[in-house]
Amino acid sequence: MNNESPCGILVVDKPTGMTSHDVVNRVRRLYGTRQVGHTGTLDPLATGVLPVLCGRAVKASEYLTAHDKAYEARFRLGVVSDSGDVTGQLTETGAPLPTADAVLAAAASMRGRQLQTPPMTSAVKIGGKKLLDYARAGQTVEVPPREIEIYEIAASPAADGEYALSLRVSKGTYVRTVIEEIGARLGCGAVMTALRRTESGCFSLAGSHTLEELEGLDADARAALLLPLEEAFGDLACVTLAPFFARLAKSGCEIYQKKIGTAFAAGTRVALADADGFFALGEVRDYADGSAIKPIKQFRLE
Repeated sequence: MNNESPCGILVVDKPTGMTSHDVVNRVRRLYGTRQVGHTGTLDPLATGVLPVLCGRAVKASEYLTAHDKAYEARFRLGVVSDSGDVTGQLTETGAPLPTADAVLAAAASMRGRQLQTPPMTSAVKIGGKKLLDYARAGQTVEVPPREIEIYEIAASPAADGEYALSLRVSKGTYVRTVIEEIGARLGCGAVMTALRRTESGCFSLAGSHTLEELEGLDADARAALLLPLEEAFGDLACVTLAPFFARLAKSGCEIYQKKIGTAFAAGTRVALADADGFFALGEVRDYADGSAIKPIKQFRLE
């Protein structure tokens, strides 16, 4: 990275009331570059971990949205909303409220793999258009359900008659939809009142920065907060190539595993490095002449 072209990952603690795009615009101004993107939309109501990519790092965005995520949420029973959260049109159901034990059991029952239909107020695209845009235009479209997985989930009573919800989920999971399902299972309805993302892949709140903090720093101090792109792929095996094979990989050629002594299964993604460090993302594929690592995205300019 250099001062003229910032490159790396900035983990922002998004405040409530702002869209993810609002955050991107603030970061563009602070770092003086148009090359900025985020890796997973947070609604204005939500706060927490929003990894933002600067410079050439934006090329990694399509590969970073697939990470698992962790959230802390709150919900209220006896109410439903057309948006699934308290920002929408609220309707009291009038149904009797269940016991705390029943609520905790209903939340625990959500654990596991399941199909989930994204809400109409989400950024999921159908026919090249966001569902949110259809909803704003008063239109409805058929939204196919997607497979998600809830790895961990637990509810607990909170103040003001609400419940707290902690969960760790796969990509594409909508917490407000999880909460709506809990309300449906209890027969009284439920609406999300708050949401905070605590982890996104390998990034967490512990390494995040508020916009106020960033505003208070000078350019050099802000630049020092950018994490190297390879940290986003820290969960992948790293294959360090000898100069000959590194040159082939940088030209987009597949590298046969039998020639470099690796034996990863087909479909495995790996980080490719040379003597100077990480330079590309690779994926193991089967070819007529055997299994090879195919570079699928180059990240370092030579």
